[in-house]
Amino acid sequence: MSVALRPRLPLALRALAACLLTSLVGCAVLPEPTGAQVQAQALGHTAIPPNWSAAASAAQVDAGWLASFNDPVLTQLVHEALANNPDLLIAAARLEQANAQVDIAQAQLKPSIGLLGRAGSKPVADMVPLLSGAMLRLSWEIDLWGRLRYGRNAAIAARDASSADYRYAQQSLAASVARAWFVASEARQQQALAGEMVQSAQALLQLAEDRRRIGASGDSDVIAARASLNGYQDAQQQVELAHRQALRALELLLGRYPGANLAASATLTPLPAPVPAGIPMDVLNRRPDMIAAERRVAAAFDKVGEAKAAMLPTLSLSAGYGRLSNEVLETRNGLERTVSSITGTVAAPLYSGGALTGQVALRTAEQKAAVADYARRALVALGEVEDALTAERILGERQRILEEAAASSREALRLEQTAYRVGKSDLRAVNQRQLATRAADVALLTVQRERLSRRVDLHLALGGSFDAAPAATATEDAASPSP
Repeated sequence: MSVALRPRLPLALRALAACLLTSLVGCAVLPEPTGAQVQAQALGHTAIPPNWSAAASAAQVDAGWLASFNDPVLTQLVHEALANNPDLLIAAARLEQANAQVDIAQAQLKPSIGLLGRAGSKPVADMVPLLSGAMLRLSWEIDLWGRLRYGRNAAIAARDASSADYRYAQQSLAASVARAWFVASEARQQQALAGEMVQSAQALLQLAEDRRRIGASGDSDVIAARASLNGYQDAQQQVELAHRQALRALELLLGRYPGANLAASATLTPLPAPVPAGIPMDVLNRRPDMIAAERRVAAAFDKVGEAKAAMLPTLSLSAGYGRLSNEVLETRNGLERTVSSITGTVAAPLYSGGALTGQVALRTAEQKAAVADYARRALVALGEVEDALTAERILGERQRILEEAAASSREALRLEQTAYRVGKSDLRAVNQRQLATRAADVALLTVQRERLSRRVDLHLALGGSFDAAPAATATEDAASPSP
């Protein structure tokens, strides 16, 4: 239904004001589900314990875990990755896209204003007069049932989810850089140990050849020593390859050319003191990926409301004000030069072949999927913390055992060297003990590096930020995505 009027300008403005008042008292938009409501719906059948299964301090999780390693080079590498990593730049661009979607959705609630101008000439034989002039036009859809407001809220919730995804991408990148740095440092140390083992194996081969020359041993000892040397040389090449691969992986995270030119540390970073883990429910409220999942549930809720409101009538208004002239022809004089108009249009859907009801069913199914996805992510997040806490304990025990084994191997080597000096043993026994000692050192080094990596995993699983600054909340306006 369309009604066109030409009142004076003040009357048109009064009509617009009346329609604005109608929209303000229109259908209220239902509030989005809170985080507690989403957790209750998604995890209603899951009994979450008040404390972690593994022994851990229930104190509040610390922020700024990167500084706890006290490694300036690692800190510098993390910030370089935050500035140059391509995957993080993609996440930042997606956040910008989400911000633009919010602007577009908010614009739907506001009137649009444009200027229409017309001018020209016609042949004298054309008796249809041509009007010329300019008119200011305004069009506005009145959001009676909240369809546009639901769409705006869905865009805001999606933007908040993208903001949380970006923060989680930052945390994940910082954790990946730290793990890659530890692996590269371990590989460099293993290179030195592998070189020492090759030297010991070469000494054993030389000793076997000398013993064969004086008749103290046969060819079998020489062949066995040479096979042992070849095995250690092969292991040395494997360590060299692993070291270069670790450097290239780290360089890719930094946004550098993967030329294996980065210099890794010659020593592993000492493991910081144990960290508090809080309580399980806090993880769901602190981890950015869980915040993003919760905001996606809210966006799905708003889309259901938007689909339901689309089944109701819509009211659109348009108004214009301007000056027109008919000076092209002089057959009609006295045409009103100042004109104004206002038009209201009501559109009510009567039959759409089931498209509208199908849209509601689709959005409802998407909301169910969002809730189920939240439950899945929550269980995975809680499992990651439990795994990291268990690894803390077991790897700590393994390191203690391997430290005792390495100390025993070094003591055995010292005794063997003493026996060799006093003539109670030969050099072959000394070199064999040296190989066993280096093998114990390699095993200990691997566990030490793994403890560092699992500590980083624990920080990431707990949702602790790597920066000392507090993490932004999900409901705040997204700021510039620069690191």
